[in-house]
Amino acid sequence: MQIKDIIKKVKQIEIRTKKKSEATLMGQYHSAFKGQGMTFSEVRPYQFGDEIRRIDWNKTARFREPFVKVMEEERELTMMLLVDISASMHYGTQSQLKREYVAEIAASLGFSAAGNNDKVGLILFADKVYKVIPPQKGRKHILAIISTILSADYVAAEAKIDKALEYMMTVFKKKSLIFMFSDFEDAYELKMVRIAARKHQLLGLRVFDQKDNEIPDVGYALFTDAETGKQIWANTSNARWRYQFAEQQKQKVKQVTEDFESSSASFININTGEDYSKFLYQYFRKR
Repeated sequence: MQIKDIIKKVKQIEIRTKKKSEATLMGQYHSAFKGQGMTFSEVRPYQFGDEIRRIDWNKTARFREPFVKVMEEERELTMMLLVDISASMHYGTQSQLKREYVAEIAASLGFSAAGNNDKVGLILFADKVYKVIPPQKGRKHILAIISTILSADYVAAEAKIDKALEYMMTVFKKKSLIFMFSDFEDAYELKMVRIAARKHQLLGLRVFDQKDNEIPDVGYALFTDAETGKQIWANTSNARWRYQFAEQQKQKVKQVTEDFESSSASFININTGEDYSKFLYQYFRKR
C-alpha cells in the first residue's frame, strides 16, 4: 500500500469510526471502564443528601459545622491493542482485508478511549513482537496507530499470542485493557492467557473472513498456507471434505472461546462483513 493510499484510508477510517464511536460506543465505554478507584478532590460544607460517611470530622470539629470530603473517580486508564500481523491477516474476500477491518475496530476503540482521556498503545506481533507504540493520549496518536496497522509488513510466520501476552506482562506492569486481534489459527499456551487475564482485563477478538470457515466447491484447487508456505491439493467438490474442514474450524473456535472464558477473559468472533459496533456495544454493556 502506497503512502498516499494509507493516508486516504486513515482519513476514511477516522470519519467513519469517530461518528460511530461518538454515537454508540463512547458512553458505554465510559460506563464499562470506570477507572482505578476514587481519589480525594476537596472539602466543602455539608449539603442535604450528602453521605454521612463522607464527613470530614477534623474540619467539622474545627469550624463547628459539618464539612464533607469530595471524592472523584481516577478516570485515566491504559488501553493496549495487540494486533496479529501474521500473513493470514493480510487476506479478505469481502469488502475488506482482515487487517483493514482490524484497523477500523482499533480506531473505534482508540477514539472512545481518547474521548475519555485514556492512553492507547499498540503491539504488533506474529512469531515475536515486531513493533511497539507506547501508550499516549490524543487524536494524532490514534491516527498514527491506525496508519501503523495498515502499513505494517505482514509476516509469513505463525502467530504466537502467548508471546505477545508475555511481552505485555513484562513491559507494561500497570493494569490495562487488552484488546487482542487475531484470526486465532495458530496454537498457543493457555497458561499465559490465564496469567494475563488475572493481571489485565483481556478481550480476544477473532477477526475472520467467511472463507476461513467454509470452502466453496471450486473443483481441484491448490491451497497454500500463508504462514508456513506448505501447499496441498484438495478436491473441493468432495462434500465430505468440505464438511470436515468446516467442522474442524468450528471446533477450533469453540476451543479458543472456552479457553478465554475459563480464564476469566472475554472473546468475540467477528466476520469482516459484519457491523463490529454491535459486538463492542454488547461487550461494554456486559462489563
